[in-house]
Amino acid sequence: MTPLPTLLPIDLWALGAVLALAAGAMLLLLLEFLPAPAGSGRGAWIALLTLAAAAGAVLRAGAARRALFGGMFVHDGFTLFFTLLFCAIGALAVLLSWDFVKRTRMNHAEYYALLLFATLGMVVMAASNDLITIFLGLELMSIALYVLVGFRRGQLESNEAALKYFLLGAFASGFLLYGIALLYGATATTRLDRMAEFITLSPVLGNPLFVAGALLLLVGFGFKVAAVPFHMWTPDAYEGAPTSVTAFMSAGAKAAGFAALLRVALKVLSISHVDWGHLLAMVAILTMTVGNVTALLQNNLKRMLAYSSIAHAGYVLVAVVAGGPDGASAALFYLAVYSFMNLGAFGILTLMGRGAEERVLISDLAGVGFRQPWLGFAMTVFMLSLGGIPPTAGFMAKYYVFSVALKAGLTPLVIIAVLNSVVSLFYYLRVTVAMYMEEPRGEAVGISWAAPGVLALVITLVLTLWLGVNANGLFDLAQRSVIGLL
Repeated sequence: MTPLPTLLPIDLWALGAVLALAAGAMLLLLLEFLPAPAGSGRGAWIALLTLAAAAGAVLRAGAARRALFGGMFVHDGFTLFFTLLFCAIGALAVLLSWDFVKRTRMNHAEYYALLLFATLGMVVMAASNDLITIFLGLELMSIALYVLVGFRRGQLESNEAALKYFLLGAFASGFLLYGIALLYGATATTRLDRMAEFITLSPVLGNPLFVAGALLLLVGFGFKVAAVPFHMWTPDAYEGAPTSVTAFMSAGAKAAGFAALLRVALKVLSISHVDWGHLLAMVAILTMTVGNVTALLQNNLKRMLAYSSIAHAGYVLVAVVAGGPDGASAALFYLAVYSFMNLGAFGILTLMGRGAEERVLISDLAGVGFRQPWLGFAMTVFMLSLGGIPPTAGFMAKYYVFSVALKAGLTPLVIIAVLNSVVSLFYYLRVTVAMYMEEPRGEAVGISWAAPGVLALVITLVLTLWLGVNANGLFDLAQRSVIGLL
């Protein structure tokens, strides 16, 4: 009798992040049956311990490449980088949510369980070497986010945002799945490495199945990263979702979408004998321009940051167009930096307001710079970083992206990106002007100080400033992370 195959211990370490996140999420759901005192932080503590265990497991596994489940799931430096990033995003989101969910009466164990399930989906997307597992990870992340966006069931705006996000997300998933089917028809596999081998040995140039499948795949990824013209869900979902959820999805979902896109682009599209650069360059130009120009018209901070998020997707696409290890490294660095500064900006919004109210208009910030100097300073740093002003991390992120694009001969694209960055300064500086140069109207905005939220803001603020003056360490890590993909 043939013995059943067993997993090696090292494989268990490679799967440690997935196992920890799944176990933690299910434990939170089971604990809902046990009563807890009002205002309990039990769910937040378990979520933090779970994320710490996931990060510890992936660090223990190291960056050595291992293929699991027949090569569908891969642990390598790329997986290590993004798993640590997703765990950091999740932990910061938990800290920002700690007091916010209590104030807004959303302090339920399933909130943190959904957050862990979404993080699990992100990890699976980054580690997938197969289009089917990419789709499974994407759906796991998306379904959890659909529910989180509509978590405040008593608010019409939250329900409307969740419905719009769900309907458009379902269409995008359909496009992605149909694209996978066409790529399978063209190459007889859904494994990325085998697909690349097939293309190398038998070029599929001109094969309509392959071209159509790749285009539909890009549509699905374009929706997840909020690239124009697949961005229409972003402002409504960001505005209607609870602010802590908006912070989490603005950083995590975008990074996960680009993680999957980069793996597919570097392994398959870059050797497909079809020039995808011009198409992606046009998408990048549209994304940057539409995002920045529309953000100029917004008075709601969440909508403004939503369109800002669209514009930043365009900047990352510039690095994807540049291609190669340098382009991928710049994209990874940009995604990490964007996650921290965006979480910080939304984190300040989670502190604003008393009780269940949310204060998210630019006018709500009037005079905050003088009444709350520390908060005003932090928001100013985040806005300057998002605008790419030195000595912040946002400046270094754009510097690396523009440098690799110039090296790749994409001078016109870089010029357009720089002009868009100049335009973005106007609406970022509007926030600073409101805080320091406008008188408050009506009752002053209350600030709900809570130690976990303040800790998250301190961490994001320190990282935003530190990576602006000492970016080499993170960029070197990003470079080492993409070596295994090439």
